[in-house]
Amino acid sequence: MNRNKILLVEDDTSLGPLLLDYLESEDYQVSWKRDGMTALDQLRKQAYDLCLLDIAMPGLDGFNLARQIKNQFKQLPFLFLTARSLKEDKLKAYELGAEDFITKPFDPDELACKLKVILRRKQQEHIPETMQVGQFTFHTSMQELTFGAKAIKLTEKENQILLMLSCNQNKIVRREDAVTRVYGKYDYFLGRSFDVFISRLRKILKDDPGIHIDNVFRVGFILRVEERGLRKEERS
Repeated sequence: MNRNKILLVEDDTSLGPLLLDYLESEDYQVSWKRDGMTALDQLRKQAYDLCLLDIAMPGLDGFNLARQIKNQFKQLPFLFLTARSLKEDKLKAYELGAEDFITKPFDPDELACKLKVILRRKQQEHIPETMQVGQFTFHTSMQELTFGAKAIKLTEKENQILLMLSCNQNKIVRREDAVTRVYGKYDYFLGRSFDVFISRLRKILKDDPGIHIDNVFRVGFILRVEERGLRKEERS
């Protein structure tokens, strides 16, 4: 599972590297650009989960970059991190669709919390109400699986883990990333607790022989969902 990608647009050559190091220490994948035009070119080359924008920059400033983001990348959230604190600037930022407006100097922990809230909300907005997992119908908001006439209620953690695996069907989910996503951090004991929930989900899903949650040695897990009607000898 990939880390969230942040595009940092900051022309201050002292603050930029500090922000880059801090955000990477918070486990984000960060690209740093020093002006709006370069940032816009970067957005056209690579997908990001969030943009962190300064306002006063050479060439294309933060406000005009925000307009381009709204026009070309409608689902991409952005917030401003700037030394400007005038009421007009704040109002303009929010009119452009900014998630937040943070003035310098700022508290790094406060910034980290705001980023997590924005990214969590973005992720939840893209969660479908129902998902098909083999022969199961997964009702994500109801924390329930149905298999024919059979309904199975899930605990909050079971629901969260199954959702993570289901969004990555037939793809490897890294163990450390998965545990951190569910518990907020990673250690040995939380990893063991996570394993218990994986075992529970295997028992719940056993009614469909085409579903398997496999361990990938020293890497993580993979939810394998076979297509219906696929003969055993046809599997790769």
